[in-house]
Amino acid sequence: MTDLALIDWLREQCANYTFDLGGVFRRDSEAATWPLVATGSHDLERQLTERGHLLALPKEPAALANVLEVSIVDYLVTKIHQTNGGTVRRGTERGYPDLEISGSPFQDAHHAIDVKCARRAANGKSTQSRITLYTGNTYFRHPDLPWPGVPRPFNAYRSHLDVIVIYTLRDDAHHRVDDLEIIVQEPWRIASRMRSSKTREYIGAVTGLDALREGRGEFETPEAFYRYWRNFHFKISEQVQKQYQKALEKAQVELEQYRSLAAGEQSS
Repeated sequence: MTDLALIDWLREQCANYTFDLGGVFRRDSEAATWPLVATGSHDLERQLTERGHLLALPKEPAALANVLEVSIVDYLVTKIHQTNGGTVRRGTERGYPDLEISGSPFQDAHHAIDVKCARRAANGKSTQSRITLYTGNTYFRHPDLPWPGVPRPFNAYRSHLDVIVIYTLRDDAHHRVDDLEIIVQEPWRIASRMRSSKTREYIGAVTGLDALREGRGEFETPEAFYRYWRNFHFKISEQVQKQYQKALEKAQVELEQYRSLAAGEQSS
């Protein structure tokens, strides 16, 4: 499967995804009556709501994004397991990426899949806030170094792909999410020259929905994207500096071990 075929495969899987979370289940309530007998999923949802067992999903953007991300990641993990030889590794909560896939269907290479969620703006033409593509001052800035929360150096991935989940918030519905749309793009194709946060060192995407769909960001080539953002003057905290030093030391140790092994093989 080529990189282009991988994008197409992901788009095909995401096109068949259905968000089917109706709310948060509550075990007991004052309105509860038992037994509960339902004729189908819609009847079950109605009865759970009427009896006080179904609470609304959170509408705070970060909390709702977590719910959406878990749902789509679970779905993609299932699809990858259904391939002949595909393997998948889940990322950590604050690490990168959300999914690492590899195996024979994917050229026996490692690919980074990250899931992003954004609320559709009231105008219906853009995201309400700018999507974060990468943390700019850590693993992205030093792509050949091992980094905490990242399974392998950034450059060790054959490709990087974003699964972008766009939704309209329903304040009056337990499920909160309407008009779900999933876009799959290479991050550099949808990148802007703006950070996604005024206080954090995040690389931001373009906000227009058509631009996201068409991969029409502010850079003509991946080289231009990497050159701009790797030369961007991000703040480097003391903690990040310590992490960088540890990563550099680890890389140096691994290099020395490799050199020793190579020297031993040549002498034998």
